Amino acid sequence: MTTLNDLAKIIRSKNSGPFELTFDVIFNDEETYRKVRDSGLLTPELFCRLYNIQIDQLVTFVWFDAANAFKATIIRPKDSGSFGERDTYGAQQAAPLTLLEISL
Repeated sequence: MTTLNDLAKIIRSKNSGPFELTFDVIFNDEETYRKVRDSGLLTPELFCRLYNIQIDQLVTFVWFDAANAFKATIIRPKDSGSFGERDTYGAQQAAPLTLLEISL
């Protein structure tokens, strides 16, 4: 068992405008990328559980073979810069992905 953080060279989150957050996972190599993609472990349903959102709040969930990468976009729980929102740039939201345990 390993974490996604051990398998990817980049795991990041960022704003996708003031109302959405985007998550990027770029893998170290094509073999690792394909193993994770083909394992069926990282699914829209799992992603929604990680971020405590409903499936209709998941805007995009895509695997990009050409870049050995995965991308997901969600509707922000609170608009960027709004009252009570704690991460204006959306850059601190990737932690649940980094800790995700993967068994290949």
